[in-house]
Amino acid sequence: MPDAEITVLLEAVLDDVRAGTPPWDTTTRERVAVRLRAVAREDHCSLEDLERARRDALTRAPTAM
Repeated sequence: MPDAEITVLLEAVLDDVRAGTPPWDTTTRERVAVRLRAVAREDHCSLEDLERARRDALTRAPTAM
């Protein structure tokens, strides 16, 4: 998928995340962004893949680093 398409998809998913999380919850927003970046770097990336990554990042508890 061309970079421009992925960018548009990422922006749409991130808009949903921003709308659904308080501005001060940067931990959640960062966790989702990291997961979305990982998925976007894969060879085959679709809106469904990004949405699944968003849901996973929002529902799974963060792990200690």
